[in-house]
Amino acid sequence: MARFDFIVLGAGPAGRRAAIQAAKLGKSVVVVDDRAKVGGVSVHTGTIPSKTLRETALNLSGWRERAFYGQGYRTRATICSDDLDQRIGKTFDYEVAVLEHQFARNGVQTIAGRGYFKGPQEIAIKRDLGGSEIEEVIEGEKILISVGTRPYRPAHIPFNKTNVFDSDSFILQPQMPSSLTVVGGGVIGLEYATIFSALDIPVTLIEPNEQLLPFMDKEIVDHLVQSMRERGMCLRLGCSLSYVHFSEKGDPICQLADGRLIGSKMVLFAAGREGSTSSLNLEAAGLALNPEARGRLQVDRTTFQTEVPHIYAAGDVIGFPSLASTSMEQGRAVACHAFGEPISADDQAPPYGVYAVPELSSVGMTEADAGEAGIPYECGLARFKETSRGHIMGLEAGILKLICHRETRKLIGVHVVGEGASDLVHIGQAVLNLGGTIDYFVENSFNYPTLAEGYKVAALDLWNRLQVSPVDENKKTQAPPKPKQSGRKKKAA
Repeated sequence: MARFDFIVLGAGPAGRRAAIQAAKLGKSVVVVDDRAKVGGVSVHTGTIPSKTLRETALNLSGWRERAFYGQGYRTRATICSDDLDQRIGKTFDYEVAVLEHQFARNGVQTIAGRGYFKGPQEIAIKRDLGGSEIEEVIEGEKILISVGTRPYRPAHIPFNKTNVFDSDSFILQPQMPSSLTVVGGGVIGLEYATIFSALDIPVTLIEPNEQLLPFMDKEIVDHLVQSMRERGMCLRLGCSLSYVHFSEKGDPICQLADGRLIGSKMVLFAAGREGSTSSLNLEAAGLALNPEARGRLQVDRTTFQTEVPHIYAAGDVIGFPSLASTSMEQGRAVACHAFGEPISADDQAPPYGVYAVPELSSVGMTEADAGEAGIPYECGLARFKETSRGHIMGLEAGILKLICHRETRKLIGVHVVGEGASDLVHIGQAVLNLGGTIDYFVENSFNYPTLAEGYKVAALDLWNRLQVSPVDENKKTQAPPKPKQSGRKKKAA
């Protein structure tokens, strides 16, 4: 039986970062993944292909230039499925090659096969070799579960990989339907809905909650919703899906709980994901799942240990925030803790990014967060279309919002919606996590013209608002002072 210091189940962002970190500490490491190529969900069906699809759609459709040349402007007159798939394929090959090189350079072994527990420290791997299945067993001192998630597929939805898809099958064979219904207004559903709307495909979005993206600041989400409505997207918020049936022509029809029918050529069901843990035989390792957790594991959020101390879990399989960026940092923390290296306290606010059209990104507190915490706060705004760079780029949508503590002027929240939001937010992230105030933006120069100049515009807006003195509670009920008489009136008297 082969023995390793560290066995990693899953080659996604958390798994690969943990594996490379452990290897740099001089440990023997093996990564087990059931796909033929490394990368996990992030590279195969998640982050990388969906963001590549977004960029392809915006480039081919001429979306970014329409403010100047009109809504009828197109970079390419016709766009087909092959156009979308070609760029996704090239990006996928590049990402896999980079990861394979990183593993090889750091001495990380990889095994393609389905891994599962045979005991607390034993992992069995089933592999297909020449048409016959073989099983080998390896042993690890420390084990990381980073298998990610898969789409939630309720039994009453007739998935068929023809015109009713989940998010994984949808991106594996991207198509250009004449109309699309997206069920689920979370991050994944919202991204795909707005991407295909940018391709001038009629899109209907069904979401049971009244508010989209409740974890983000309401004002920037409302800005996104307004943009979606202005370009003709049909939003069915506060509506739940009862079932999907088919017309005589075979087209899917969504039946809503309130009796309304929504017909389209294609349905994408993107209402949630679940942990890919059902095949891991967790019981053999002494691990138990919460039936209500949809396959996700509970861990100590500092060390990422499960209830079995030598077994760790990280990434999407442990739930929110389910971001590739945070998953990577979790994986690094796992490797450090497992092999006695110090890990930094997780006290810094991470940025969130939603790659819709337009994209959204935020870090720190929302207005609702500040209100619930009883923090006296003030907000400042900059509108992209009012900046020189925004005008040059033809941006009609986009705002940058800063939230600061009214008394200390410390920056406590940054929220951006519009072109480049996921890049712009990092300027605010640095100031916020270093404990800076809005004075940084007021007193420093920004390249001109840039969208980053919006930080100075928003900070100056904030500065102006902070000059208004709050009402003195002790004087609130006193009668206002009588106006003084002018010298002229006194003289006349």
